[in-house]
Amino acid sequence: MRPQETNEDATALALRALVWTLGEPDRAQRLLDTTGLFPDDLRARAGEPAVLGAVIGFLCNHEPDLLACAADLGVKPETLAAAGDML
Repeated sequence: MRPQETNEDATALALRALVWTLGEPDRAQRLLDTTGLFPDDLRARAGEPAVLGAVIGFLCNHEPDLLACAADLGVKPETLAAAGDML
């Protein structure tokens, strides 16, 4: 992310990445399995920096997902990763 971008921008990008991740049932299940979150927890805590950071971390740990998500969101993969660092 560029230096002038804020945590608000990182949060918004991470929320978009979360929506993208949940858009495919198998990937959504992998997210839940990897993070240990339950669907109700995810719904209740979706805006929390720790949860959003975990989503970005999940994507960064599986490069095909990171690349696909970044492409679909119209950002560079490193921008997505940097959003996770900001959270």
